[in-house]
Amino acid sequence: MVLSASAIALVPQPAADQSEPIAIVGAIIHIGNGEVIADGVITFSEGIITAVAAADDAIDLSNHRVIDLQGTHVYPGFVLPNTSLGLTEVGASRATADFEEEGDINASVRSAIAYNTDSEIISTHRFNGILTAQVTPQGGLVSGSSSLMKLDGWNWEDAALRTDDGMHLYWPRLKTRRRNADTFRFETVDNEEYSGSVQLLHSLFQSAQTYTGEPLNLNLQAMRSLFNGSAKLFIHADEAKEIISAVRFARRYPIADVVLVGGREALMVKDLLLAEDIPVIYEAVHDLPEMAWHDTDGPFRMPYLLSEAGLKVGLGGGATGIQSQRNLPFLAGTAAAYGLDPESALTLITKNNAEILGIDDRIGTLEVGKDATLFISVGDALDMRSSQVLGAYIQGRDIDLFGTQQQLYERFRDKYSNQVE
Repeated sequence: MVLSASAIALVPQPAADQSEPIAIVGAIIHIGNGEVIADGVITFSEGIITAVAAADDAIDLSNHRVIDLQGTHVYPGFVLPNTSLGLTEVGASRATADFEEEGDINASVRSAIAYNTDSEIISTHRFNGILTAQVTPQGGLVSGSSSLMKLDGWNWEDAALRTDDGMHLYWPRLKTRRRNADTFRFETVDNEEYSGSVQLLHSLFQSAQTYTGEPLNLNLQAMRSLFNGSAKLFIHADEAKEIISAVRFARRYPIADVVLVGGREALMVKDLLLAEDIPVIYEAVHDLPEMAWHDTDGPFRMPYLLSEAGLKVGLGGGATGIQSQRNLPFLAGTAAAYGLDPESALTLITKNNAEILGIDDRIGTLEVGKDATLFISVGDALDMRSSQVLGAYIQGRDIDLFGTQQQLYERFRDKYSNQVE
């Protein structure tokens, strides 16, 4: 019983609803759309932002609980796309991994109902300012539907911001890399299953487009949302030829909203993406160059280059392990160091991600009428050297940031600080 109670204690309790109007004054307010208020005031009530203004503007703060945060920074909550957060816990334990199913076609899979609000990893993301996540299934060709989750809640229904926001298509690789046992080198070979996989996808999408509901087919039923405009199609592809093939495939069907996820070589096909109005969730900022002759800083500069090309760009952490996706703000920080100005880099994980995911009417920027989902940092939240989150609010609820890692830190700090050398 003692062990069980200790394990449960590591997970912060979900916050209560906002009970009184709150005003944060004196802080540097980063709107999330490129604008900054150097000495600002932000107020929110019942989970909704009611005012964002400069400190010298006349704002009635009576009946508000005023929090003076002189010199600190207020940011919109960061938005993390394409993550298995809440679907997996320990990589070495299959019992804690619920992010993929067997087989190539799993369109009927819904990540929302598998989302575990008691995951200890969630609190590590909130501590870096990530307050909303697109929880995404993986595996196969069509992995199922993702859902957008607030990173606070008693259960998945409580945490859901928007369920079944999109269907995820993992475009098959044209080439595969394998290790030659004789030469001990990696070599690139044709994917012999490529044509068959593409044919399978065409058969699936054609059947889904004409599906009437009879006989019952859960996969086809789930895909109807693509054709009635209620869900987006997220295409996961990295290489230029694969991106071209995937986009041409999608445009053969009446699918309104298409998003490219990954996009390592998206710059090479920027004209196609611009012509088709397809945004990019770029995920390789901290990756090594793909080939020996590529620029060593190529991945770092890619968000800047894609933005300069006119594409709408967001950042995701799906290319990294679940424990590293909390570093999303530092990916934006790298983008700021390699071409983008800091506020433009911030938009990659706030405004742009929210727009790409279709939730910019609720979150992504600090504007009147939107959810009061925000956090306060002592320093620059995009710089791991200065980022120190003091507090966070999700729809006005004061979030407990004291999670697993903070408890372990204090436990062992006390132990070793009491030792005498």
